[in-house]
Amino acid sequence: SIINTNRKTSKPQPRGTNTINALFNKLRAFFNWCLDNEKTTNRPFKNYESTPDLYGTPIYITIEERNQILNTDLSHRPQLAIQRDIFIFQCLIGCRVGDLYKMTSSNVINSAIEYIPRKTKEERSATTRVPLNDTAKGLLQQYKGKDKEGRIFPFISEQKYNEAIKEIFRLSDITRSVTVINPTTREEEKRPINEIASSHLARRTFVGNLYKKVKDPNLVGALSGHKEGSRAFARYRDIDEEMKAELIKMLD
Repeated sequence: SIINTNRKTSKPQPRGTNTINALFNKLRAFFNWCLDNEKTTNRPFKNYESTPDLYGTPIYITIEERNQILNTDLSHRPQLAIQRDIFIFQCLIGCRVGDLYKMTSSNVINSAIEYIPRKTKEERSATTRVPLNDTAKGLLQQYKGKDKEGRIFPFISEQKYNEAIKEIFRLSDITRSVTVINPTTREEEKRPINEIASSHLARRTFVGNLYKKVKDPNLVGALSGHKEGSRAFARYRDIDEEMKAELIKMLD
């Protein structure tokens, strides 16, 4: 099997402020719709002010680490090897997992992937086009026709995919310690990167490595599907400051 599926029933855990904010924003939108359509006169969010979301510096892997994962021998875990290949492909096109799971051969056009990001579709229906490098083309060819539903890869559930990614990192010896924000306590803590690895880390890997090279959020955003002026890139500028500090130290 891909991962150990034996689980114990657990009690609900405390949720972080960012998660609560996201849920409340959806609930507020629902009540606003009810008000606009005269379904209710209640205004439960009239005086509600949410706590600002808190994000740490984006965590992602280097190109060298990505290649280390790609070259790790997983022949003894063939199902896990499939998920590794999917993760690598996601690192190479930078899309959200929800968009990735909907892709079929029709999204492959003239050596590029074309899709309309689901998250921003209602705000703008611009097509995102990402040219494919040789590795990405090779992976597509390797799995061509393998999915019964006609998708570009034989996907599993998103939850199992995320669990598989953590195991892939461990087997690839990508276990370095990173500093993250605990979503519940909002305090910094050290965690092995394999324990926090997920499909979204593939997207951050694409964005982070490109941003380090070109420093142009609009150009990178055109490839990642971020809308223009996205606040997400402000967090990548923190990484840029670290690079500048390292360069200045070279003058000592």
